[in-house]
Amino acid sequence: MSKKLFALRGAAQALNTAEDIEKWTVFLYDGLLKLNKLEEDDIVSVVFSVTRDLDEENPAAALRHAGRAAALSLFAVQEAFVKDGLPRAIRILIHCYLDEGAVGRHFYCNGAEALRPDRTHSNRA
Repeated sequence: MSKKLFALRGAAQALNTAEDIEKWTVFLYDGLLKLNKLEEDDIVSVVFSVTRDLDEENPAAALRHAGRAAALSLFAVQEAFVKDGLPRAIRILIHCYLDEGAVGRHFYCNGAEALRPDRTHSNRA
């Protein structure tokens, strides 16, 4: 079966501790893989953004620390500040290949459901 390039998104809120940032980063990553039946071999790259109030851990480093994505290109940036924007947010964007005809599923949880209520998944860690 042929593959098509997708961009899968997700977000979660976290406390500003290295442990909580790692917990929610891994939860987002694993959740997107599970929801989309995605294997790491089909991932092109992973981009994270964090709001400026999350400065205790880089989510890309946290994902590697948790033993995930060892051979993948990871990148993290600071989210643009927006007045009254969602605080303590980790966002993820995975570029990947899924089977032709697949429908990409996005993953918003732990308070980030407000960002995309149309694409919310109700799981919590």
